[in-house]
Amino acid sequence: MAQRNYSLLGPDAQRAVETGLATAEWYHTDIPRKDMKTLMKREDRPAIRDTIILFGAMLGFVAIAIALMPSWWALPFWLAYGVLYGSAMDSRWHECGHGTAFKTGWMNDALYQIASFCMVRNPVVWRWSHARHHTDTIIVGRDPEIVAMRPPALFRIFLNVFGILDAINGWGRMMRNAAGQLDPEEASFIPEREQAKVYRVARIWVAIYAATLCSAIAFQSWVPVLVIGSPRLYGAWHHVMTGVLQHAGLADNVLDHRLNSRTVYMNPISRFIYWNMNYHVEHHMFPMVPYHRLPELHEKIKHDLPVPNGSILAAYREVWPALKRQLRYEDYFLRRSLPASAKPYREDLHTEALGVPAE
Repeated sequence: MAQRNYSLLGPDAQRAVETGLATAEWYHTDIPRKDMKTLMKREDRPAIRDTIILFGAMLGFVAIAIALMPSWWALPFWLAYGVLYGSAMDSRWHECGHGTAFKTGWMNDALYQIASFCMVRNPVVWRWSHARHHTDTIIVGRDPEIVAMRPPALFRIFLNVFGILDAINGWGRMMRNAAGQLDPEEASFIPEREQAKVYRVARIWVAIYAATLCSAIAFQSWVPVLVIGSPRLYGAWHHVMTGVLQHAGLADNVLDHRLNSRTVYMNPISRFIYWNMNYHVEHHMFPMVPYHRLPELHEKIKHDLPVPNGSILAAYREVWPALKRQLRYEDYFLRRSLPASAKPYREDLHTEALGVPAE
C-alpha cells in the first residue's frame, strides 16, 4: 500500500469507496436471536448506580482537595478528580452517545452532554464522527477516529497523555464553531440540518469557560480552573492508555472486527473508568449491547474471537514492539490468531489484499 492519507477528503477516502470498503458489510459472530434480544435489553439501574458513584467520588475528591489547599496533600485528590473528569467522562460520552447506557432517553442525553463538555468534544460533531467510526472502523480515509496511524505518531500520543493536542484542538474547534464555522472534514459527515446545533453548543461552552475564568480572576484562586477545563489535561492519561489498545498495531482496511480491534482483560478500577470498553471486539461487533452486558456477551462469543490480552501490561507488551516496527515499515501489522472453534474469516482481506507479511 502507498503511504496512507488519513484525510476524510483525500485519495484514500475515494479509494475506500471504489474498492467497496466504505459502508461495507462486516463479519459478525453468529449468536441466537433470543440471546441477542436479551443482551440488547436496556436498563436504567446499572448506569444510575455507576453515575451516582462517579459524581459522588468527583464531589468527594474535589471537596477534600479544596479543603487541603495549599498543602501538597491536596495533589492526590486533584489527580483522582482529574482522572474521573478527563478519562471516565470519555467512556460516558462514548456509551451515552450510543444511547445504550440508560433505558431512559433523557438520562443518556444528559450524561452525554456533560461528558462531551468535559472531553471538549462537541456533542453534535462527535455523534456523527463516532457513527462513521463504527461504519468504517479503521478504514483509511473514512474513519475520523484513528488514533495510532501508520507510521504511528508516537510523540502525538505522548502529548495526549497530558491532553495537550486533543484538548487544545477541541478548544480551537469550539472557538471556530462558536464563530459559525465548520472544519471541512466535519462538514463532510455532519448533515446540514445539524450544523446550527454545533454552533449553539459551542457558544454555550464559550460562555461557561468565560464564567470560569472570570470567577478565577474575581476570587484570585486557581480552584475554578482546577475544577473546570484543566482536568481535561491532567486527567487524560487513563483514557489514552486504554484507548490506544483498542486498535493499535492491528490490521487496517479489513471488514472483520476480530482483525482490527482488541479485547483486554482489565482490573476492576480501570473497567469502571473505562465502562467495560476493554471488551472492544465485542462492542464493535454488537454496538447496541449496553456496557454492563459486554462481559456476558464476551462469554457467549469468545469461542469465535482471538484470545484476549490478559492485562493492560500484557497488551502493551504486544502493542509497543508493533508500533516501533511500524515506524520503519508502516505496512506491518499484528495478525490475530483465531481459535480452532472460530468461523473462518476472509483471508484475502487480511493478507493477500494488503500484499504484506503478517504476524
